[in-house]
Amino acid sequence: MKKFLSTVLAMSLMLSLAACSGSSDNSSTADNSGSSEDLYSIAMVTDVGGVNDQSFNQSAWEGITEMVEAGKVQAQYLESTDESDYTPNLDRFSDDENIKLIWGIGYMMADAIEDAAKKNPDKIYAIVDSNYPENPQPNTIGVLFKAQEPSFEVGYIAGLMTETNNVGFVGGQKSPTIDQFDYGYRAGVAYAAKELGKEINVDVQYANSFSDAAIGKAIALKMYDSCDIVFHAAGNVGNGVIAAAGEKDKWVIGVDRDQYDLDPDHVLTSAVKRVGKAIQIVTEKVMNGENLGGTTQEFTTADGCVGIAPTSDKNVPADILEKTAAIEEKIISGEIVVPYDEETYNAFIAELNA
Repeated sequence: MKKFLSTVLAMSLMLSLAACSGSSDNSSTADNSGSSEDLYSIAMVTDVGGVNDQSFNQSAWEGITEMVEAGKVQAQYLESTDESDYTPNLDRFSDDENIKLIWGIGYMMADAIEDAAKKNPDKIYAIVDSNYPENPQPNTIGVLFKAQEPSFEVGYIAGLMTETNNVGFVGGQKSPTIDQFDYGYRAGVAYAAKELGKEINVDVQYANSFSDAAIGKAIALKMYDSCDIVFHAAGNVGNGVIAAAGEKDKWVIGVDRDQYDLDPDHVLTSAVKRVGKAIQIVTEKVMNGENLGGTTQEFTTADGCVGIAPTSDKNVPADILEKTAAIEEKIISGEIVVPYDEETYNAFIAELNA
């Protein structure tokens, strides 16, 4: 299925993508046929998940591609197959005098982005899922998402739908970013359990990778021996979790993109982080002359950049979706403040059980 979908994606972009060489040997340029060379030029460097990870790298490039197709920018990307690719990929784009804004996708690129910004003060660099809270460079922009909010919603759905009272979470690598998904999900499950008056166990495991789908599948296959619903936040590793769900005929919850199309019979819902939309918002602000250098742009449920997948109604019962919509309103209003790490989670649980 994954191979088929990657092929479909590639075919859908054939009219706008032209291959070029790169330091990682994985690069493309999105062209505006017949467009002016004066178009604002941007570039993107993926993390190790790659541009077809069915997750946040892919969402980022899809958002940029929409801007290209609308005639707003010209763009290109380089894929990183290893962390050692970050610096040379960034250097290549930094050396191109036509490129104005360079996007780095993923918190693991934070140090490389900061170093590139120091060396190239005439360029603007933006990074997804990271920021520089102390002494940020005047030409860096941090882009963060309250990923704990949609994670709470899908956790609530899992809590209401589990028949075994055992659900799971598979994370990529432990980090503050993945903590948002992890603890937001656990809190949503706990909220549902409280509502139902029962205990629901959450099995949490980490793959220590964002790229190895086989590891994700191995973890999930074992997890599904007791769990009937598993949420992943693990990049390409999550594709292995989805494969395991199909093999075991259990539910899986997708992440970042709406992953329903990867397995319509087993993807229950997805915690969507609209990276592409956020990139469009930030890019257009920069293009319009707004000085965002040294700032952090944070996106939430309230501005529509995070939420549950629009296809959730395919497998989630209508009454549960209605209850989840009410939960979302409480999150937007601030009545529910979703935890994002272990400390805030413990405080949330203490208050929930008070």
